[in-house]
Amino acid sequence: MSSRARQQPFEQRSDPGTPRRVQWLFWTYHLLVSALLAFLFFVPGSSSQLGQYHPILFGWSIVFYLAAALVEGGLLAYFRALPVAIHTLLGLLIDIAVVVLLMHASGGIQSGLGMLLAVTIVFVSLLMPGVTAMLAAALASLGILAQELYATLLEPWIPTTYPQAGLLGASFFAIAILSHVLSRRIKERERLISQRELDLANLEQLNEYIIRNMQTGILVVDDLHTIRLMNESAWHLLGMPGAKPGNPLNQASAQLADLLGEWSEDPTFSATPFSPLPNGREIKPGFSRLGIETSQGAVIFLEDVTAVTQQAQQMKLASLGRLTASIAHEIRNPLGAISHAGQLLQESQGIPDDDRRLLDIIETHTKRVNSIIESVLQLSRRGCAHPVEIDMKEWVEQFAREFRDAKSLPTDALSTRILPERTVVRVDNTQLHQIVSNLCENALLHAEPPHGPLRIQLIGGITRETGGPYLDIIDNGRGITPEALRHIYEPFFTTDSAGSGLGLYIAKELAETNRMRLARMFHKPLGDHKYRTTRLGY
Repeated sequence: MSSRARQQPFEQRSDPGTPRRVQWLFWTYHLLVSALLAFLFFVPGSSSQLGQYHPILFGWSIVFYLAAALVEGGLLAYFRALPVAIHTLLGLLIDIAVVVLLMHASGGIQSGLGMLLAVTIVFVSLLMPGVTAMLAAALASLGILAQELYATLLEPWIPTTYPQAGLLGASFFAIAILSHVLSRRIKERERLISQRELDLANLEQLNEYIIRNMQTGILVVDDLHTIRLMNESAWHLLGMPGAKPGNPLNQASAQLADLLGEWSEDPTFSATPFSPLPNGREIKPGFSRLGIETSQGAVIFLEDVTAVTQQAQQMKLASLGRLTASIAHEIRNPLGAISHAGQLLQESQGIPDDDRRLLDIIETHTKRVNSIIESVLQLSRRGCAHPVEIDMKEWVEQFAREFRDAKSLPTDALSTRILPERTVVRVDNTQLHQIVSNLCENALLHAEPPHGPLRIQLIGGITRETGGPYLDIIDNGRGITPEALRHIYEPFFTTDSAGSGLGLYIAKELAETNRMRLARMFHKPLGDHKYRTTRLGY
């Protein structure tokens, strides 16, 4: 189905990308501000106020600021996890130093460049909230006041305004406090969103895990009957189709698509079980809308009813077996009397030939009824298997010799081949003999080869699929119709008036007693018969 790696349910996750994104925004701010100031200063006619008192100081300061921004970007790109504290503190110190120099070169507090530090304080609050943000506001305020004091003492031609510097410093603290509060609320909101995303992701993974491991098949289709979801159980129940999510439903199962179409037209429609594969398991589909409208799609539940059907059939057959066994006992006595009376009449000398023909008919049918009674009694007395290890090649060759001798068959009428030769099977010897004997006798009973004499082959070995032993009984007798094929293992079902209809049923019951499976693996309506007995779980 899908081999992609799935995250385990309830895995705790964090979002390390938020500080990283703020770091990149901090760098973007540095790059844009330094580039804009450089453009305004170095391009003639752009601005006459920037660096008007100390143009050389302003020029070198802005070049340093731009170079620092470029180095900062390189470090962020090179170091995937540049420490936030180092980056924030270095950025803060460089911003304060450069902005104070730019202010001094442009006329002090009146230049308005001091407001650039307010943005720096906001970023510091986002990256390192709390005490660090207040420290940034204090350092920025001290830098502004220091510049004013320096201008007053050493360069009196530069205008100074201490009240404005004080208000700017106070605004720094206000911005730090406000940014701290907003940052804390943003982080709480991010944690809440992250937790909700985690809960939703874990719930989705849990739902996926439950659906994937459900024994019931689940398909989700949209209003166009396109598959949106299909779990592994549904994939196996439908015979491992090539269709996958995104393909039309009819590619997975045309029968299921037809049933869904009928349900879409009539929501009260109850689908009957169907088999996706010939001689496969029976599946009962159930349909449910995804929403109020049918246009929102539907959920299809696929339930394997084969086991339930088989269990009900076994209970029915068990009751039938007990009933038929008691009836067989009651029939045997009058049947014995009829057979004995017929034998006495056969010994009479004055019976005409026409009447003897009637006696022959009585004898033939009493033997047939007695054979049926023996089979029924044998089935009702079936006990537990006593498995032993058997060398399949040796056992099959011995069985073939005994069967050919008992039926007076030529050597080439029953051939054997076991590969590998040392194949071993654990099974009840007597019951295995009865299974194979019933199948071979069934081949003889229906032997009407269209091409030459009857040929029976016993071919066994190890299956590639399960690694367990198998035995094929193959004959070239006449085929069987698909309609009859569905009933060949039912008791008393026969296509020949001379048969009892119990041979294959008894073989199947004995196979299941030995934890084997008797299945028709190959069939042509007018061609070969082929049965394969596979030991399950060996």
